[in-house]
Amino acid sequence: MKKIFLTLGLAGCFFSQAKEIRDSLFIPKEFNPILFDDCDACGCAAGNGSSGFESLLNPQFIGVKYFAQHYRAKENLFVNHLTQDQYFNTVQLWGKIPVARNVSVYASIPFQFHTKKTLQGDIKIEGIGDANVMGIYQLLDSKDSSHQLNGGFGVKIPIGRFDEKGITGVNPSFQLGTGSWDYQMVLNYKFQKDKLAVLLNTDYTLKTENKKHYRFGNQWNYAATGFYRIWKNENSILSGKFGMQGEVYDWNRQFREVMPKTAGSALYGKLGFEASYKKFSLGSEVMLPAYTNLAGGDIEAKSRFSIFLNVGI
Repeated sequence: MKKIFLTLGLAGCFFSQAKEIRDSLFIPKEFNPILFDDCDACGCAAGNGSSGFESLLNPQFIGVKYFAQHYRAKENLFVNHLTQDQYFNTVQLWGKIPVARNVSVYASIPFQFHTKKTLQGDIKIEGIGDANVMGIYQLLDSKDSSHQLNGGFGVKIPIGRFDEKGITGVNPSFQLGTGSWDYQMVLNYKFQKDKLAVLLNTDYTLKTENKKHYRFGNQWNYAATGFYRIWKNENSILSGKFGMQGEVYDWNRQFREVMPKTAGSALYGKLGFEASYKKFSLGSEVMLPAYTNLAGGDIEAKSRFSIFLNVGI
């Protein structure tokens, strides 16, 4: 089993930097996702790009996670091509801890290091991002545990630095934090039978105005993920996972005035694995854009990658 984890870990290290993956998922022309148009806001630090919090093999856990995102944007108004690569990297401590029967607390605190490559040189920012705390209540759990429904409510605490100068660029979400107290609601459903499992997640973030009179747009995330158990013995499980994830952003506002090109949407396909050995679980995921409409074409979503190591509690 140690050899399996070593192999998976090396594979994770190979992909663990936010660099471009050139291929995108093929989506037939008949597929028309119902998403908002006139887009911009990217799923990065301030946009709060979601990669989910639910672990199938260890639903109660503490651990560490690395999450990387890549976008390409116009350098400035006088450039017709998408020439600026933007990389958003997050290492976060996270956990989902039981506090009472049917009640858990989810919390995370990120450290972020972001880079955008300009004609004048690289621009880098790094530091602690905004913390998240959420209470999760188990609304339904069938007798055979094949159906489970959880709901939650939480708050994002503005400890990450917000730079007012950063909102003047093509991507105003190139930040460590929003500078605002934001409120989150989540609903999670799990169906599991034999070797198959399906997770359905949706969450909504209500964002408020910060001290600089800037307000990032509200955000809705949704995801559907299928799991298939590939291998199992007394102490270990290996599962593959695949699915899709979408994000929709409302308009940003400054002094309550709508900022143009700051609403957006994107849809990703994802593929990954999750493995467990006793109390430990290791998981990784690659996401590629199936649909993206950001900043009227001024920003293009590229690849995402995540890897985590959790300890069950």
